[in-house]
Amino acid sequence: MQPSVRGVLLDDDERLVLFRRTVPGRPLYWSVPGGHVEPGDASLEHTLRRELLEELGAEVSAVTPLTTLSYPYKGAVKTQHVYGCRLVSMDPALRHGPEWDDPTRGVYEVERLRLDPSEIASRHLVPEVLGDYLAGHIASLPRLIRLAKR
Repeated sequence: MQPSVRGVLLDDDERLVLFRRTVPGRPLYWSVPGGHVEPGDASLEHTLRRELLEELGAEVSAVTPLTTLSYPYKGAVKTQHVYGCRLVSMDPALRHGPEWDDPTRGVYEVERLRLDPSEIASRHLVPEVLGDYLAGHIASLPRLIRLAKR
């Protein structure tokens, strides 16, 4: 199974940027942006930057490895490399890719959450192991994700 990356993205107000996902036939859930490593990606960080640009139209700085999560998924083991980063800019007009081209993928609404454990606990975050990681580390994210020099 292809590895993937996820971006735990903080904005200038120290809020977590994530998606509220409405997908036909599935209960409402939230996710942090990211996606699968593709053959042309030079590195995991390259994958992360490409995915953030595609999904959010975002440029980021202070890319910091946080953790690697593995969990059972569709009869195999899925591995996700989780990075923290700081939002430099976000332009929804730059979003592109299958998320926006295929309406069967549902709706991706951007939300920003305070760094409070109750904000994470009150939402169904997918994958659940990432939700568990964030619930345990949400207050320390600003310290874990180094401040970038702009």
